[in-house]
Amino acid sequence: MNTDDMTQLIRQALPGAAVTVDDVRGDGRHYAVVVTAPQFAGQSRIQQHQLVYKALGACVGEDVHALQLTTRVPGEAPAARAQGAQ
Repeated sequence: MNTDDMTQLIRQALPGAAVTVDDVRGDGRHYAVVVTAPQFAGQSRIQQHQLVYKALGACVGEDVHALQLTTRVPGEAPAARAQGAQ
C-alpha cells in the first residue's frame, strides 16, 4: 500500500473528495490522511471516519499500521491543532 493506492481507494468510494495522504515515517505503514468530501455533510465525525475506513478496507490493520485521519465537509475550516492553539 502506498499513498497513491490509498488516495485512489478513498476517491473511488467518495467521488468528488479532496484527499491528501502523507506517509509520515516513510515506511509505508504510518499515514496521515485528510479527506474533504460532500458525503460527510450531516454525519458525525465517527460516521465520516467509518466511511474512510470502509473505503480502505482490509489494508488498515494489514498494510497500514497507524492512520491519523482528519475528515471535513467542503467549506469547513481546518481545526486548530492542540499544540499550536493559543
